[in-house]
Amino acid sequence: MTPPASELQIYSVEDRSPGTATCVVRCVGGVARTGRRFTLHSPTDAPTPPPLLTLDHINCYGKPMEFLDPPHSATVRLSGEGTDSLTKGIVLTSAETDDP
Repeated sequence: MTPPASELQIYSVEDRSPGTATCVVRCVGGVARTGRRFTLHSPTDAPTPPPLLTLDHINCYGKPMEFLDPPHSATVRLSGEGTDSLTKGIVLTSAETDDP
């Protein structure tokens, strides 16, 4: 059985620079792990595939973490071409799942 995709909902964007963003997120599905790549939800008829974002760092209550699971929140650093599109309420979905 394939584990569910990881989903992170953006609560706020705390800092943004070209290609990176620091956000407060809540894990709303699956287990999000550092190094995992995420996509922004986009219409199925979009002319180009959605940009990929990499989850570079998870910080939960001042401690670096390797993963985040529901219903926990954390500050995360994301990198990639889609960081300019991040706003409150957007849900990111993992582009791959863990192998059992």
